[in-house]
Amino acid sequence: MKDAVEFVSPCPNVVVIGAGFAGLRVCQGLAKVPVNVVLIDRHNYHLFQPLLYQVATAALSPADIAFPIRRIFRYQKNVSCVLGNVTQIDLSRKCLTIDNSQEIDFNYLIVASGATHSYFGKDDWLSNAPGLKTIDDALFIRKRILLAFEEAENELDESAQRAKLTFVVVGGGPTGVELAGALRQIAVKEIQKDYHHVDTSTARVMLVEANERVLKTFHPDLSARALRDLGKLGVEVRLNSSVTSVDDGGIKIGEERIDANNVFWAAGVQASPLGQSLGVELDRAGRVIVKPDLSVPGFPNVFIAGDLASATYGVNNLPVPGVAPAAMQMGAFISKVIAQEIRAVHLVENRPPFRYWDKGSMATIGKAKAVADINGWKFTGFVAWLMWSLIHLMFLVSFRAKVFVMLNWGYTYIFQSSGARLITGEFKPRIHKFRDVTPN
Repeated sequence: MKDAVEFVSPCPNVVVIGAGFAGLRVCQGLAKVPVNVVLIDRHNYHLFQPLLYQVATAALSPADIAFPIRRIFRYQKNVSCVLGNVTQIDLSRKCLTIDNSQEIDFNYLIVASGATHSYFGKDDWLSNAPGLKTIDDALFIRKRILLAFEEAENELDESAQRAKLTFVVVGGGPTGVELAGALRQIAVKEIQKDYHHVDTSTARVMLVEANERVLKTFHPDLSARALRDLGKLGVEVRLNSSVTSVDDGGIKIGEERIDANNVFWAAGVQASPLGQSLGVELDRAGRVIVKPDLSVPGFPNVFIAGDLASATYGVNNLPVPGVAPAAMQMGAFISKVIAQEIRAVHLVENRPPFRYWDKGSMATIGKAKAVADINGWKFTGFVAWLMWSLIHLMFLVSFRAKVFVMLNWGYTYIFQSSGARLITGEFKPRIHKFRDVTPN
């Protein structure tokens, strides 16, 4: 029998898996409820994922968008933080296992473990086309980007230099659009004067999208504006184009081969594999199909939130999108349900359904360029960019982060220079023909 974690207090145990937007909201919503909350995550920090691409493009440092979980709940005494990886969940026994060794019992369970990359059955592409979901991903991509310019500076072979200065972003959603725009911004505006033997503004940035437009979940007018803004930046957009292969030397789009040393994946997501361990019905993306109250069918004390939940809303049963506002609303809803039932000392039979309030969508394309749809009102250009900046600052957890990010953005906007251009970890430049750097 594995060791079981026992809690001294007779209060019900609410176990939350995942310290993302949904998990945090659940914990915060139970601050004044007589329960023991156990928050489990494989990292000791909460990550603000919408700004990950800025870490990847050296605009921000990891500490600007990641916050220690224990610091967040320093004053919430009913929250216990556990650093570990949930390896098994037994719904019938109401317990879960951490790292194959430690068991925790629960009265309520909230699974909010998020999502990861989806390569649509081509998982071997991962090593040559990294995605962007974690801090480690962002730092790896940052290294790839900065090394590409370093290698191009000292590369005499023209074809090899062109491949190093070719960046392909697969996926025309918000992450892909933002990453592609930032790459062109870096090459043209921020680092061009730092290199003496290569013109970084000649860097080729390509955005590949399988659908007929970028930002397909946005209004068509905003998608068209984003496409124009990308074009003005110099991003080459390929619509209705499918990737057929990826290797360490380039990418194949349909039958066309493109030599590129830098391919980044933003095309699809796959739900956390933890959902499969529940033994319940999943959708095609591996998400758990939940009831209207976000509970698992047959297990009213188990809730799914965030990117792992396959939920619908409204009279047309529209899918709840996998975005931060939706996850936060799910977390707040679940905490209210649990609080009500704890005070009633029993499960409520007729729970209200989760109602998602779509507050809108926004994406930034580059400096002073963005598109936003807020409650049906459409904004573009500088106004949309300013709104995007302010809203993202509001969602940052700590005051310190808000100040540092705002100062970083202000500095970059004025001086067109990023301050986080560090190549860390081990690396070996790949240069075919090294430039002679000795003086004549």
